[in-house]
Amino acid sequence: MEGTAAGAGGLDAVPALEVDPILDDRGTRIIVCCGSGGVGKTTTAAALGVRAAERGRRVVVLTIDPARRLAQSMGIDALDNTPRKVDGIKGSDGGELHAMMLDMKRTFDEIVEAHADPARARAILENPFYQSLSAGFAGTQEYMAMEKLGQLRARDEWDLIIVDTPPSRSALDFLDAPKRLGSFLDGKFIKLLMAPAKVGGRAGMKFLNVGMSMMSGTLGKLLGGQFLGDVQTFVAAMDTMFGGFRTRADATYRLLQAPGTAFLVVAAPERDALREAAYFVERLAAEGMPLAGLVLNRVHGSGAAGLSAERARAAAENLEEGRMADRGPGKTGLRGVPATSSEPSHHATAADSSARPSAARPSAAPEAAPTADMSEEHGTDPDTDQDLARLTAGLLRLHAERMRVLAREQRMRDRFTALHPEVAVTEVAALPGDVHDLAGLRAIGERLSSPRGGS
Repeated sequence: MEGTAAGAGGLDAVPALEVDPILDDRGTRIIVCCGSGGVGKTTTAAALGVRAAERGRRVVVLTIDPARRLAQSMGIDALDNTPRKVDGIKGSDGGELHAMMLDMKRTFDEIVEAHADPARARAILENPFYQSLSAGFAGTQEYMAMEKLGQLRARDEWDLIIVDTPPSRSALDFLDAPKRLGSFLDGKFIKLLMAPAKVGGRAGMKFLNVGMSMMSGTLGKLLGGQFLGDVQTFVAAMDTMFGGFRTRADATYRLLQAPGTAFLVVAAPERDALREAAYFVERLAAEGMPLAGLVLNRVHGSGAAGLSAERARAAAENLEEGRMADRGPGKTGLRGVPATSSEPSHHATAADSSARPSAARPSAAPEAAPTADMSEEHGTDPDTDQDLARLTAGLLRLHAERMRVLAREQRMRDRFTALHPEVAVTEVAALPGDVHDLAGLRAIGERLSSPRGGS
């Protein structure tokens, strides 16, 4: 039924996601928060980082979110490509928290500088095609997130790395990035451009003239001769590095499949977000990657879930039409209309008790006037009653809408759990506003770790 909150049966049928055991397990070295955009991945990753650090872990959070509010919530002026220590962590046993924001281009530059001699590195960094590639080539951000993860893990400075995956059109882009890069590097076009550099000398130039003659005319018109020249120069300079890209991508991919990694799929209780979460769960299973569970974020609740939407709407309509079912004869008596019920109303009882010292004292008509005066004195005049009725009706309609939202969210959640009953789930209650400080991140962490997320 639309307005009736669904019971907890949907969640009771699936395992509960317990976050603290994951954070406390020293064998867990990487936690990847993934999901579609706008579901709270970044806040979830930061909250997990705060909680893990305060439970004794040395944590670094790698975020992709450029919003300044996250840095400010951690007490940092700005995040960049270098991990920065977060002050104010109430850690024990050496717990620390560092945070950083992926700079895609800077990460690419660091790879070039680390794997090429100074002259070749300078040639690559100054190449126009490289500058375009490193700033916005499709899939570069996802691949650089993988590269940065591999770098952080190799340093072994932190015993837990929490990754906030890039906000892509598809949550699967993060997993596909290494393969897409490999396909790009192994493509026929790149191989053709690499061939002259491999042959070298005059033979190379002869090959270039023959090989490029078939396509240079068309590509030159489409892309421009200068662009083709920039691409050829870039490929020649990057030739020795291509194998390293593939090797590192494969190593990071295997790292994500290792037992020390835990994937947390983050979703909102909405159709598109949960559909994306379902795709990701299936893909993780197909790739043999360890899924810890689903974090269902921003779940709405109500302290009056026993009042259904239908009953709330009906009560609001009664109030608005002036025919409250529980309106007793006390009011009609005050208006000079004989009471039609033998049961005194709440208003009549209150008036009688204030007018008579004894309940046994007989009622008399002359006392009706002073009772009415006292009712007016206590603010129960008709105008006030109408204002109160309108206010109450408005609140009832708000409650009915809230119950409708709850019912829709629970239908979405139950649809997911029916398809994936093996996936552990925790729910995190929606907060009234954004998280602005460490206290807010701690509150999210507590909701994540409490039974069913404290929703």
